[in-house]
Parts: sequence; structure tokens; C-alpha cells
Amino acid sequence: MVLFKRKPVQFLTVPNIEDENQEVWHIPQTGEIFVTYEEYLNRMDFYNQKRFICTITGHSGLTFFEALSSETAGAAEVEQAFPEALKGPVLRRVQFQTVSRIDTLVDQIYDEFKNDYYPGETVTVSIDGEKLHGVVRDKTRFGGTVLPDGSTAPPYSRYFVSLKERQEEVPVNDSQIFRDRKVFTKSVLRSFIKKTVTREAWNGAPWLVKTDIAERYHIDTRIPPHLRYDNKLLERKQIQAQKRMSQPGGMGMEFNSHTSHNTPASPGQFSPTGPVRLPELKPAPKSHKSKAQQAAQAAAQEARQNGGVIARKHNLFNGPEPGGFMHLPLPGNPFQFPLSYRSHTLPPIYSAPEPPPPPPPPKYPIEDLQVESRGLVRPQLKYLCADPPVDLEPTFKAPFDGKILMKSVGPLLETWDTLNVYCEIFKLDSFTFDDFVEAMQLASEEMPVQLFNEIHCAVLKILVSSEADGGKVQIQLPELEEEDEEEEDEEDSATATPEPESLPTARATRSSLAKLEAERLAAEAAAAEREMQEAEDAPKHRAEEVLKDYDWVEHLRKRDFKDGGWELIMVGLLHQLSKNERLNASCEELLEQLVPVEDGEPSRETVRARYANLDVNYRVQALQIICMLTAETKAIRGYMEDCSEQMTAYRKEKIEWQRKRKQALEDLKNLNDQRKILLPDNLPPSPPLEPAKVNGVNGAHTNGDVKMADIDEISLTGGVHNSDEIPDSDAEDADGTPINGLRNLRRGNDRAAERKRKEEEKKQRAEAAAAAAKVPKQSKQFLKVLKDIQKKEDEIAECEKEIAIIDNDLREADCPRTRVLGKDRFWNRYYWFERNGMPYGGLPDSSTAHAGYANGCIWVQGPDELEREGYIDMKEEWQNEYVAKFGITVPERKKREEGGTSVFKATQWGFYERAEDVDKLLEWLDPRGVNETKLRKELVNYRDRIQKGMENRKTYVGLDNAAEEEKKEENGATGGDAMEGVEATTTAAVVEEPPVQPATKGGRGKRSTRGNNNSRAATTTRQVTPEPPAYRCLAWVNTTAIEEIGHLHGEEPPPARNRKQSKKKQEAAAAKEEVEVQIAPTTRSGKKKSAR
Repeated sequence: MVLFKRKPVQFLTVPNIEDENQEVWHIPQTGEIFVTYEEYLNRMDFYNQKRFICTITGHSGLTFFEALSSETAGAAEVEQAFPEALKGPVLRRVQFQTVSRIDTLVDQIYDEFKNDYYPGETVTVSIDGEKLHGVVRDKTRFGGTVLPDGSTAPPYSRYFVSLKERQEEVPVNDSQIFRDRKVFTKSVLRSFIKKTVTREAWNGAPWLVKTDIAERYHIDTRIPPHLRYDNKLLERKQIQAQKRMSQPGGMGMEFNSHTSHNTPASPGQFSPTGPVRLPELKPAPKSHKSKAQQAAQAAAQEARQNGGVIARKHNLFNGPEPGGFMHLPLPGNPFQFPLSYRSHTLPPIYSAPEPPPPPPPPKYPIEDLQVESRGLVRPQLKYLCADPPVDLEPTFKAPFDGKILMKSVGPLLETWDTLNVYCEIFKLDSFTFDDFVEAMQLASEEMPVQLFNEIHCAVLKILVSSEADGGKVQIQLPELEEEDEEEEDEEDSATATPEPESLPTARATRSSLAKLEAERLAAEAAAAEREMQEAEDAPKHRAEEVLKDYDWVEHLRKRDFKDGGWELIMVGLLHQLSKNERLNASCEELLEQLVPVEDGEPSRETVRARYANLDVNYRVQALQIICMLTAETKAIRGYMEDCSEQMTAYRKEKIEWQRKRKQALEDLKNLNDQRKILLPDNLPPSPPLEPAKVNGVNGAHTNGDVKMADIDEISLTGGVHNSDEIPDSDAEDADGTPINGLRNLRRGNDRAAERKRKEEEKKQRAEAAAAAAKVPKQSKQFLKVLKDIQKKEDEIAECEKEIAIIDNDLREADCPRTRVLGKDRFWNRYYWFERNGMPYGGLPDSSTAHAGYANGCIWVQGPDELEREGYIDMKEEWQNEYVAKFGITVPERKKREEGGTSVFKATQWGFYERAEDVDKLLEWLDPRGVNETKLRKELVNYRDRIQKGMENRKTYVGLDNAAEEEKKEENGATGGDAMEGVEATTTAAVVEEPPVQPATKGGRGKRSTRGNNNSRAATTTRQVTPEPPAYRCLAWVNTTAIEEIGHLHGEEPPPARNRKQSKKKQEAAAAKEEVEVQIAPTTRSGKKKSAR
């Protein structure tokens, strides 16, 4: 019996199918049959939710089929493990129990049966100190007896056990018999009860044994009346009525509409607010009247209850029936109908139908677009491109001079993310997204950019290994057409067709002339079509000419990158990739730009010049193609596998630290309990009340009153003198002459005051020492507990610190795919590219690590085609249904709530770059929606990191300075100020790099140890130049390549030394390497991993 929301799953009834040939869908596990495929899919979606619970094991988070299989396997185990002799007695004891919690029921049954045994049960008996196995044959139960002294002897049982070893029966008592501890346990009993018993979902419902099991063990299934639901409900209503009766001013008086005073309500009547009390049923007293008189009296009583009007019988002439009884009106009764109207029946009174009950409130979270709008508007998006998908204000200025198009924003982000996640494989320093975009646009013949060249050379080196490593091509390339086949095709086409023989001239007629004209027109049309076909088939670029005597694979093996080498290798690679149907269009477009037909003879220099002047959108397109090819290489795939293995090791280590933390928390709880027990005996006594302060020498209490000096008591020097005291002998006038000549008396008074002050201090110290001696010293046991508590707290803090470090390592090692933060109500995807696969601020020892961020923005991608058609641009009938419910269509709601800056397709991107936009976005997201509650949770988890990266980016690119300049110019823009600050601050460059920060991960991950290398720090330090570079991207240096391979990727390797090392030097170098390996084991990235 699988549970859903703690209730048994109710199967659908089998529909009535009249046509035997009708197509139906069947679920074999449940036996349900569906006549439509849509109903079948909906039911399967319901069963595939991971929200079901296995009744036997209690496991949750399962699909229906997983829970059903788990329950079946568990039921078989319980059926086999539970003793057969106990099943019937246990089920009879459980039947009709009203204990609500199953744990309490299990405890009660276990305590009752743990020392009770039944015939047929396998037990162990102890006879003369020897333990023997046997089977209970018979049992006799003796009740308790009252002894002569008044005490009661407990009941006991006697058993006849058939011994297996001796083949005999022996009588034993309770103290000599016991069962195996593994046979009857609380867990086995709980599983057995769950399997065999059910209970309805209302308070006070009894436990009921399942029907088939009750029949097997002959258990009565008739529910007692007092345990039925309707009787329980009636009893509950009576209790509520009695409570209302007991309330003051409640139901004791019933208002009578026919009288002007209150009369007590009769027991059988109901008050306007509800029932008062059910009438008591008493036997009717015997009557001496005849049956006719009793019937007439009953009819009269019924008529009085129905309003006091008796329906009289009428004859055909509307007169009273002869012998009938006529009621005369009482005089002075204002509520009596006239005689002319009393014979008419009253019209029926129709009451208004009760309104339907309101629908139950929705249980959140629900579908996002089904949540009512709160009227909030999402913060404005910024756009990196020059062609935003919406119309912005006229003051909008496209960043980067409007050169980047929307179609290139996605590939830019994809390429940057790939290069930074796998930067250790490419042997590249990490770089910020702003520097990457700037380098892609800035590189030219006049201004070479190292970042631009190093990226292309590093990616190309991954595709083909060097000559020293075998020179193997690491990717699958399409085959080029053979030259022989092309030559044969040219020869076949060059063979001239034989001219037709000239026929003798004949006399021209009209029909012959028309025939000749038609042939001429057909020949001209064929020639024009042939010319058009030749023009289409003609090469649109000259890649084959420039690659005629050039093998790009061989030059790539030799790492021939300088002076236009890597640009020509790119042409060769794109030309061969153009034979792939999927890449044909994009490669042909790029080749038309690099080696166009209209140029002169193509060469290495012309290709280099064309690439230097290539549009930034084409550069992004070419770099994306080669970056996608790297996913096929063994280096990238091996890196992914290493990351996966390392994540597994991290998870195991995290489990160990979590186990230590859990144990430490339990120990800390026990220590705190001990501290609470010992605390009352180690508390200091209450401090004594402070004595009242003494004023002056005479010891008079001030009681808070301060004597104010009179104006006459103030001397010329500003001193205050008491009228009773002698004037101070040291007081002097302005000339320094003593006043009144009493100098010696002043000094004497000062000495006396000093002696008194010292005596008071000594007295206070003595009192403090005496008070300290009275304080009871804390016991050694209490002090030891306090020290242990502090140790456990430190241990817990260390565990939490290690768990946080491992979580960060797991995040950085998660490199196979970019994790999305979530989706909003309009199915826009939100990305924060530092979310996984890289450190938050890039590699800590990168040449631009001082920037403190990697991307620094939240990027918003539009919905894909299926999501847009299914949720936003829906069918007309679905839109009408949505309008009927919310009064607005989904596109209109999207336009209203997104504030005029939207993205509509998966190829469109916007971004947030300011920290305050993150808070506004969190406020806009509605936690009642399924998508937005997940997105909001992710944003809250990473909000501090995101905002810190945005602040660092603002400082690095100078967005504050750009905003101030815009305010001075009074030319604010809505969407174009994002990258204008980037361009406005490109003149600011790094004069001196800060020292490389050590890794924060303690040597754990693939990136955390690179900052610990002192030689690397020495390599990255550059001299202060008097003239800083003009752009930030020029400050980037590929120090990783310099450290690992000794030179940049675009430079030729240094010549190898010809002379060989001596044998002693080789042995010394090998021993040094072995020692280094033993001291610092290497990680999968090849970096030395320091000890934790």
C-alpha cells in the first residue's frame, strides 16, 4: 500500500468500454485502463513523481513504481521473518485499537508480547543450566491470586515444550523460556503491522486488519458502533452543543417571532444558531383513548407545529365538509388571518440556493504564471550588443562603438567560460570577461594583443599534439576530396562534344522558322542556366589556392605560429571543416572574409592582414568553432574524468568531516547537560549592597543631595570654600602672594587628606580580599567540563571550516557543464558563470588576479523555442482561458512586469552589473512559484559573492567614474551604460601588480596551490613602466605558459641543449624530484599540493 502525502494511493476505476476493438492504455502495476493517451500520460507523470513513500521501510522520495517494488520486497522479508505463531494473536490485539501513533502502538504490543509465548513458536528453554531448543506445544494461563496477607500474586503461565534434542516434552514456567532476540524485535513488529493493518485518515480512527488477512486468521472485522465515523461525528456535535449551552448568553433562550418576550427553548427545538440538545427518548405513556381519537389528536398536534393552521377538507362547492370542525377567530388577535383568507393555502416559500463553497486556497509553490501578479517590475536589463531586442531610449549608446551584435553575445560567453574553466589544460592565465571582449575587438596590426594571440595558439595546440609528443591529430576531421578525381572530372568536362553534321539546305517554311527560333531560345536559356550554375559552383574564396602547397597540420605540429602562422593554420582548419555539412555555412562565411576572391594573390601576409582587420563578430565565430572542437580531445575528456574522480574523493572526505561534526555535537550536548547540572553549585554569591556614600569628614550621608556653593563663598581664584573652614593657606593672588598668609595650614590639611585617602584605599582592598575569600571556588570537575566544552566548540568550528573548503573544492571541480541559477516565471534563464568550474575571482596567481572577479555579472538568457510556444505565445484558446482568469494575456504580462527590457529567444542575452539590481531582482521574484522559488534560493545563497564581484568589477572597469562623467554631461542612458564605463576607463592601466595572494583553499583543489609557488610569483612580477599601457587587456601576461613551458604559446620554443648532463647531475636531479614528490603530492592538474 504505497502512500502519497501519508495517504494510500487510490487507484482509478476501470471505465466501461463497449467497443472491444477500441484502443486502450494499460498500467500493469496498478491494473488501471485509460481510453485516451493524454489521461495515460498524466497518470504516468503522477506515478513518476518522487513523492511516494514505502509503507514497509518508510523510505520517502520514491516514484510509485520504486515504492511498490520496495514494498513488495519488504513485505516478503517481513512475511518470512515474523514468527507465524505470533501473527494471529498480534493481529487480534491490534484490531480496533485507537492509538494514533504507530510508534506508541508498537511499544504497547511489544511490551505485552515480549514475555508471552504461543503454541507452535520456536523457543529456547533452560533446564538445569542447559539451554535446549524446542517448540511450544501447549500453554496454560493462570490469573493472579489474593494471598492471605492481602497482597496479590501476579498472573503467570505454564508451557509444555517439545524438545528437539531429547524428543520429549517438559513443562516450564515463565522464567525458563525465552526466544531468540532477533526474531521478535520492534522493527520487525513495526514492519509487520504496517504490512497487515490499515487506518482511515480521521482523528480517532481505529486500526483495522486487512480483509484478506483477517479471513486467513479468523479475525472479526465488524467495527463496533462506538468506533464508526458517523457515531464519532454525532458525538462530537453533541459535545460542541453542550459547550455552547454552557456559555453565558448562549442558547438558553430562544427568540419567538410571534411574541415580544423571550421564552425558554424546548429540548426538541433548535435555536437560530444551531442545535441545542437532542431530545431524550422516553416510552410513550399508555392512553385510554380510542385509535381514532389518538389519530385526530396527532393530526392536530402536527398542524399546530406546521404553523397553527389546519388544512380543512372542502366539498365541491368550496364549503366546509358537513360535520367538520370550524375554528373561529379570537377577538383582538392582530396576527390572525381574516375568515375569507383562512381557507386558502399559503404560497410555498422558496429559499435561495446556498452558494457553492469557495475553492480551497492553493498550496504553494505552484506554476509561476498561475500566481497572481503583485504589480512589481523587474529591474532594467543592460545589453552588450548594438541591436537590442527592444526599443530603448534615444540616448542609448551601444557599447564598443556598436560593433558587437546580439548573435555574438552567446558565443562570447560560451568561449570565455570554456577558456577559463579549462585554463590549466590550455596553459592560460585566467582573464576577466571585460578584458576578453576588449582584446577580441582591439587586436590589430598596429596594436597586437598578447591575450588574443595566446588564446588562439593555445586552443590550436590542443587539437594537434607536437612533434615531440607524436604529432597526432586529436579530433576527427572530414576527408578532403582527392585531387585525381577532380582532375578526371575536369578532363571529362573539357572533352568537346562532336558537332552535328550539316544537313543540306532546304526550302524555308514558316513552321521550320518557328522551330529554329524555339531551338535558339532553348539554347540561350540553357546557356544562361549553365552560367548561373557555374557562378554558384565557382569558389567564393581562394582557400584552396593559399593551401595548395601548405599542410596546416604539419605546421601546427611544428608550432609555426609567428608572422601569420596561426592565422594561416586557422584558414586550413576552417577549409577542411567546411566539408562538414553542419559547419559548412559558418566556415564558408569566414573563409570569404579571410581569403576573398577579389583580393590579389593570397599569401601568409595577406591572411594575417585580413585576420587583423576582421570584424569582431567573425572573430568570435571562428574562436567558438575551434573551442567546440576541443571537447573531443583526450586532454579535455581526461580532465573531466579526473575532476569526477576528485569530486568522489571530496565527497567521501566531506562525509567523514560531517560524521566528526555530528559526533562532536552530540558530545557537546552531553557536556552542556553536565554543565547545567554542576552550575548551581558553582555560581558566585549575590553581590552585597553598596553602603551609602559619606560626605566629608564628619560622616554625614548625602542621600543624593549636593550642597551648592553660594556666590559669596566663591573666592577670587574661582575656588569654593566652606564658611565653617579656615581659608586655605596656599591660595595665592594673581601676583603669586599667599592669601591671608596661611600657607603652612594648607600643607597640613593636604597631608591629612592624603593619609585619609590611603587609609580608605587600604580598607577597600581588605574588604575586596575578604569578599573574594568568601566566594566558593569552582570545582575541578566544573572547570574540566568548561575546558571540554571549549575544545568541542573548537573542534566543531574546525569541522565546519573543512566542510566549507570541501564544498568550494566540489564547486570548482564541477566542470563538465555550466550550472544555471534558475528560471523565472517567463522561463528566462539566469547564469552566474562563477557558479561552478572556476574560482570566484579567477586563478589566485593570474596576472590580473588583483581585479577580484571573473565575470562579475548576472546574465539573463531568453526562453527556448519550445518554452516560448508552450508557456508564453500559447494557442488562442489557452490565451483566452488565461485572460478569463487573470484579465491579461501572458505576453502583455511579460511586457508589463519586465519593464520594457526583455529577451524573447535563447539567442538573446541581457545582464545585471550593479549590486543593487540583485536586491531588486530578489524582491521581484515570487517565492510562491515553482521556478522562482528555486532561483531565489540560489541567488540568496550566492548573493554576497555576486555583489562582491560586482563591486570589484565596478572598481576595476571604473563604472563609478563613468557614471559621474555621465551625470556631468546630463546624458543618462537606460541600457547602454553597461560597457560605456569599460571604454571610458581603458586608459587606466595597472602600473604595478600587487603581490600574488596565497591560495585560500589550503592546497586542496586543482587551483588553490598555484599561489603558493614562490618562483611563479617572481615570474609574474613586472617592472614599473613610466608609461602605462592604453588598455587594460594589454596588462595581461600568460605567466602560466612561461612557467610550465618556458615561453609563450605564440613564440618558438628555445633551442634544446646538445650536451648531455653528467651521470652525477642526473642522479642528483632525479633524487631531488623524488624528494619533492614525497613532500608535496601532485593533484590532477600537475600542481604540487601542500599539506593541510
